[in-house]
Amino acid sequence: MLMSSRTGFRSAFRRWRADRPFWGGVLLALGGAEVLLTMKASVKVMLHAGMQGLAGYLLPTLMVLLGLLILFNPAQRLFYSITGVLVALGTWLTSNLGGFFVGLLLGVVGSCLAFGWLPDQEPRVRRRLRRDGGVAATEV
Repeated sequence: MLMSSRTGFRSAFRRWRADRPFWGGVLLALGGAEVLLTMKASVKVMLHAGMQGLAGYLLPTLMVLLGLLILFNPAQRLFYSITGVLVALGTWLTSNLGGFFVGLLLGVVGSCLAFGWLPDQEPRVRRRLRRDGGVAATEV
């Protein structure tokens, strides 16, 4: 009984994950979380203090929020991903060089993945099979 509920959850999660730009949203949210964590670094570790106050915490918080919005509202992914890449680039000035470049890069890559995700496109193997008349092209 435990095994069937476990496989049911896994298949339901896979279906949910396939219907949205999952990795793009996750990477954008992780980038924002990493930038937020580096804001708490000691003064000896910080490379660039940036604008103290609201902007240093607002931009990474927006990155986390946009990553979650991409996951739970994929219909608006274009707006969220464009806003996400702009906010991630803005953290370079406001938050320790974008979380020592790690959060900045995670945010930009996640936003690009979400922007490039095509929900109605079938997988390449099926397109290749249909184009070649049912025989997969194995030669390059």
